[in-house]
Amino acid sequence: MPEISRFYGIVIKMFFKPKEHEPSHIHALYGEYVGCFDLKTLEMTEGDLPRKAQELVTEWLERHQSELQEMWDTQIIRKLPPL
Repeated sequence: MPEISRFYGIVIKMFFKPKEHEPSHIHALYGEYVGCFDLKTLEMTEGDLPRKAQELVTEWLERHQSELQEMWDTQIIRKLPPL
């Protein structure tokens, strides 16, 4: 799973689409915690990330939503700037 960004101890990753399932989403890892975030709604759909980490990931997603959706659609993964 390629790493897209890293900030405040949170690592953002995305699987390549052929191995992954809809809806489009990213994975956020923070220590032993994990969260899966929908790229359209920006909501955590599963996982156990602490509230503050969820807020940071959501803020970052708001800044990069269109770029992330493009990565999902094209399967061309690249690094994005941190918060």
